[in-house]
Amino acid sequence: MPRLHIRHRTTYRYRKPVTFGEHRLMARPRESHDQQVLSFQLQIEPAPSSLRHVHDIFGNCVSVALFDRPSDVLSFESLVELDHNPSEPFADALEAIAPEGEAPFDYHAEDAPDLMLSIRREFADSEAALDNWVRRFRRWNEPTPVLPLLMDMTRAIHAEFSYKRRLENGVQTPAETLDRKTGTCRDFAVLMMEAARTLGLAAHFVSGYIYVPTAPGAAGARAGGGHTHAWIEVYLPSCGWVEFDPTNGLIGNRDLVRVAAVRHPRQATPLWGSWAGAASDYIGMDVEISLTMEPEFALDVA
Repeated sequence: MPRLHIRHRTTYRYRKPVTFGEHRLMARPRESHDQQVLSFQLQIEPAPSSLRHVHDIFGNCVSVALFDRPSDVLSFESLVELDHNPSEPFADALEAIAPEGEAPFDYHAEDAPDLMLSIRREFADSEAALDNWVRRFRRWNEPTPVLPLLMDMTRAIHAEFSYKRRLENGVQTPAETLDRKTGTCRDFAVLMMEAARTLGLAAHFVSGYIYVPTAPGAAGARAGGGHTHAWIEVYLPSCGWVEFDPTNGLIGNRDLVRVAAVRHPRQATPLWGSWAGAASDYIGMDVEISLTMEPEFALDVA
């Protein structure tokens, strides 16, 4: 079982001491059959006056920090040791999915009420750009199986769109990404999430980390290493929530460490909070992220 070590440090710098309001941090990976947190440490400077951990409405872990003294530096560093055991998402389910898996998709009456908000589209498509794009993956003379459609869509985004890192908050709309043919992992995740929803599928935006076996920028390296990464999960009754990474053309959760799964990307902001002072006091923010695999396991995947 591969063992991963994740270090994520965010530092805010100010010209003089300022005061801080509540800060909320998403850093602890979600526990599941395929990833188990062996240890989690959170180091915050200055030390918070209180620190508690809660689960949000999706079951994601959120750390909530309060502060009672000013400082010219605010830093958060999370250290995670994780057992990661991905499995083939469709290994035992292909025959079970085949009879029911056609687009547009209808869920069982018992599941539909709980999935309703995850099926609802979140971004306007006034000129039907997204609907038109999705049509290219449909089979018009015969039923369209859901799994091949989602796989084709994942690989098409990876092959036809250019990844471009953008540090600003927020995401492009699907229409903007389709028009520009470029975007971040967040933009590609939103595009595919909304595309899946046009077919009646429940989909979530997922935020976390990706393990990159080769150095960023090297031939064959995956996009998204060195900072937080985004992809999606789609609910298929025979498989549960299955992950698709359109940025890298990946099917399943190999090398993906999920931290948060949400309905809208704004609900998965890794760190947010408030501070009080003059606008000119703020100097900037530095983010450092490293994800390494223990050597004996790294040899197996090289």
